[in-house]
Amino acid sequence: MSYFLPESAPVLMAARGLALAHPGIVEVNSAPLYLRARAADPGRRVALVSGGGSGHEPLHTGLLGRGGLDAVCPGEVFASPHNRQIYEASAAVAKSEGVLLVVKNYTGDVINFQIAAERLRHDGIPVATVLVDDDLATDSADSATGRRGTAATVVVEKLLGAAADRGASLAELQELGTRVVAQSRSVAVAARAQTSPTTTAPAFTLEPGDLDYGVGIHGERGTRTIARPAVDDLVRRMTDDLLDSLPEGSDEVLALVNGLGATTELELHAVSSLLHDRLVERGLRPAVTIAGTYTAALDMAGFSLTLTRLDEGWVDLWTAPTETPLTLPRTVRAAGTEAAPADDTTARRPAAATAPAAARTPSGRIVLDRYAEVVAQVRDNLTKLDQLVGDGDFGDNLSGGVRRAVRLADETGIEGTAALAEAFLNDVGGTSGPLFGLLFKDLASAEPGDGQAPSVAALAEAAAAASAAINRVGGARVGDCTLVDALVPAAESLAAVPGGEPAGELAEAPLTTAAQAAIRGALSTASLRPRRGRASYVGDHAIGVPDPGALAVALLFTTLAEVYEPTWATRLPAPGHLTTI
Repeated sequence: MSYFLPESAPVLMAARGLALAHPGIVEVNSAPLYLRARAADPGRRVALVSGGGSGHEPLHTGLLGRGGLDAVCPGEVFASPHNRQIYEASAAVAKSEGVLLVVKNYTGDVINFQIAAERLRHDGIPVATVLVDDDLATDSADSATGRRGTAATVVVEKLLGAAADRGASLAELQELGTRVVAQSRSVAVAARAQTSPTTTAPAFTLEPGDLDYGVGIHGERGTRTIARPAVDDLVRRMTDDLLDSLPEGSDEVLALVNGLGATTELELHAVSSLLHDRLVERGLRPAVTIAGTYTAALDMAGFSLTLTRLDEGWVDLWTAPTETPLTLPRTVRAAGTEAAPADDTTARRPAAATAPAAARTPSGRIVLDRYAEVVAQVRDNLTKLDQLVGDGDFGDNLSGGVRRAVRLADETGIEGTAALAEAFLNDVGGTSGPLFGLLFKDLASAEPGDGQAPSVAALAEAAAAASAAINRVGGARVGDCTLVDALVPAAESLAAVPGGEPAGELAEAPLTTAAQAAIRGALSTASLRPRRGRASYVGDHAIGVPDPGALAVALLFTTLAEVYEPTWATRLPAPGHLTTI
């Protein structure tokens, strides 16, 4: 985002752009700069005015209009607006009973809004202030400044906007806003700093695998740096911290998951699901759950959680209609209703098939568990390779599918490649998921079902059948830079073994030889110009990068060799070495 701000008057240009996009709602005053609602509700007796540094959009400007704010005063990026902006905007929109100023608790904002308030009072305009100070990370008895104002500002402005449209007085609005602030807390985390508009570099650096806990919306560092936990553990920690800080009260809450600028809707909605579950565990009812980017910190990669304990009537204020550039979700969860469970895979799965005896082989389970270890070890390497030639999802797709297969084996007794086949064919999407499902399905047919090792002949037949099936479905052939470039050499190596002896620790080590052939085939894809899949879109940029799918096939045959030919398999390269370029 920060790469493309105009060099001259970026905030004014953005204000003009917003007004062009919403001509019936927003108008711009350029000197001094403020934005005002074109059509406020005629029932208002008090105008609502807010503002702050730019870079937090859609905060403030997105809530301009009916059901929201009457005027917004934007400062420069991360800088307070000038008191003249606030004074003139407030004077321009003041109603019969004056103006309420909504102020985030930052020193520059507080000083400039208070000076504007003094000027308004001198002119005889009634004025009051609501100070938003919801940030848990800056809640310290040693601080004279107090908590920062962050994403709870969205909740405050929405509820006040609805109350103002209902004709609330200045004193009533100030009292309501003060109560909403008191019953709201927020905390934010970040994995990457925002881009500096002046240097176009991250404003601060974090080591890979670290998070800043307690960051601010002006790009401030967190109060501490922590090793990045699993997301569900992180959400649990943030939720517990918020609930420990919230005052006692109603068990009905509003939960806001807010992106800091570079966090995707996919991530935010997933976090909101985890947050909902944590709140229910703690005996609370999330009547309103919102996920989206509402208070950004330019393009910081992170998110915040805000909880507000709801008093009687506040849900009605939240669901009141608005006509603003930003449309906030207004649907409320009725008492007694819950979201779908986080993982209903088992409930959806057909009676799997109480695994046929042929699928329950001890050796097959060893293969599954070892392949799961290998894939977990190289997931990040495969992701990096796929980012160079595709969309970067292969590592997660493969590891996610393997984890599902392990769960399936634990729950149903299906083992080995049979569990992999069912997991990948039924639950793993994208291009690679179903294709690997076909491969695992054919390989499963080679398992004898008596706890013994599969025969070389059966494996050769299964690998050839899988190659043929993948060709029928997707058209891939050797030389197209796909998983087939590793699968076919392995199949041909197995087929060349005379007599089809069992795959054990034999002098010729057929599985180790097949794994070597698969590895050579996989590595050879680095010299190919891809002709299939997403890698084909990047042309010569893919040259020098081995195909991640082919490497995953090579790792599968390496796993078979490790399980059935442990002595000979020691000559094979380590998985991490094989997947690093």
